[in-house]
Amino acid sequence: MPIAGMFLKANEVRVVTLSGSRSSHQLVSPKVNKLALIKNPSQSEVIQFAETIRAYCVEHKIEQIVLNRRATSGQGAGGAGTFLMEGVILAMAPTKVDFVHPATVRATDKKTAEFKGLKPKTVDLGKAYDLAFELLT
Repeated sequence: MPIAGMFLKANEVRVVTLSGSRSSHQLVSPKVNKLALIKNPSQSEVIQFAETIRAYCVEHKIEQIVLNRRATSGQGAGGAGTFLMEGVILAMAPTKVDFVHPATVRATDKKTAEFKGLKPKTVDLGKAYDLAFELLT
């Protein structure tokens, strides 16, 4: 069951897709790791972004998408870019979309860090990996 972790930040979506279980999983499509939507996009650019998300899900047979829960207020609150991308993904994804809070990721990391040998070294891709890892069984 391929699960795509999509970490929303600014106007980019970092994508890591995992398949398997927490103790034995593999990366799916390691070449695709970033999708972007320019600032102040036109309608056609938003449609193209939505089609890219949909095509990725269909091509890799994604069964579930996991997004980071955005802060709604205060420091670090999600800006307009993440809000727009979140809405497009929720509306256009051909599969179920779930949200995971950063505190949940931290708690899981403390319990299961030894299983995260495939975690990418870059911070944002690592966060996308953590999101996908959350829904592995």
